[in-house]
Amino acid sequence: MSAVKDKLIFLKPGHNAGDLVEAHKWEILREESGLVEVNAHLPRHLLNPRDQLFGGFHGTYVDMMSIYAARSLSVDKGILKWSTTINMRIDYFVPVEGERFLLKSEVIRDGRSTLLVSTTFTDLEGSKLVYAITTLKKDD
Repeated sequence: MSAVKDKLIFLKPGHNAGDLVEAHKWEILREESGLVEVNAHLPRHLLNPRDQLFGGFHGTYVDMMSIYAARSLSVDKGILKWSTTINMRIDYFVPVEGERFLLKSEVIRDGRSTLLVSTTFTDLEGSKLVYAITTLKKDD
């Protein structure tokens, strides 16, 4: 990955969900067609009383990452496609806590009208914290 690529931010300020999770502070670690990995920080305003990511906010991370991974499929073709989240399942294994964590989303099935995307939250040591599957409807 080039030095310029390493400096890219995930989502510029001005997007409601992105601003909530402070996505502009994330570091893109890897981006390929159908795949994105980021190093994200955990904003204090998203914590529950135990200093863990509040469960209701996981879906925001999953949705943003899934859509980003899906949209990366069209980058090679020069076409910007939209998608709509139609289903999301989140499995919580271990609480997300600490200052930083890793997110990885990958398109695991590119169908005619839908996409299936997996998203994994891991700690910096690589332990799996959360796993999600998202179904996206392809919109023209």
